[in-house]
Amino acid sequence: MLKVLIVEDEEMIRQGIILTVDWAALNCAVVGQAANGEEGLEKVKELKPDLIITDIKMPRMDGIQMVTKLREAGNQAKVIILTAYDSFAYAQSALRLGAVDYLLKPFHDGDLENAVLRIQGTAADARDPLSQFPRTFRNGYVQEVAKYIASHYQEPDISVGVIAGALGISEGHVSHLFKKETGDTILGYLTAYRIHKAMSLLKDCRMKVYEVTEQVGYRDMAYFSATFKRIVGVSPSEYQNKGGRL
Repeated sequence: MLKVLIVEDEEMIRQGIILTVDWAALNCAVVGQAANGEEGLEKVKELKPDLIITDIKMPRMDGIQMVTKLREAGNQAKVIILTAYDSFAYAQSALRLGAVDYLLKPFHDGDLENAVLRIQGTAADARDPLSQFPRTFRNGYVQEVAKYIASHYQEPDISVGVIAGALGISEGHVSHLFKKETGDTILGYLTAYRIHKAMSLLKDCRMKVYEVTEQVGYRDMAYFSATFKRIVGVSPSEYQNKGGRL
């Protein structure tokens, strides 16, 4: 069972992570919590967690500084970074320090659980998003979500709210239906679909990575590249150089 430490300065978010996730079902136990990086370092020494889930921006010591000090001290606990900044610069710093995943706030139902499962190697194989497309769904609304994503994935501003509005159903209800049937969130499916399309485009050696970035609905090439590597296991350029083979 993985011992988990939560480091987050916002009390409501911290307690939400602790109380709303079914940690036992993930074969995990939350052994401690901290409100900033300094407290986090002390808790790590005391509790020796296997997994640290930490925010980046915190008072006294931020998450990047904390992870830097842990790595300098030889601590190799797995780390999931939480960040409210829709910029890959922060997550990139974390990945260089050996963080295994990152989530942009506000993350959605299932996102954190899926990140933990990926760490444990028990999530569905996300390295080949091609394997799940095309798909047929039993529930009509879920099928309509998939159709909407297939038609609009190139639009950067697509969101659960936009999709729900187009279908004339509440955001909460459609999210529940989608998660119940697929086991994934709508945004998780959207990301996988975009990467699936990107993999197809990158097989054309004439395509530039920045062109593929735009064509699959991303504005930030660095963020797209990091997402691609997290899911596929190699960067877009590496994938293209291998002729579209893993």
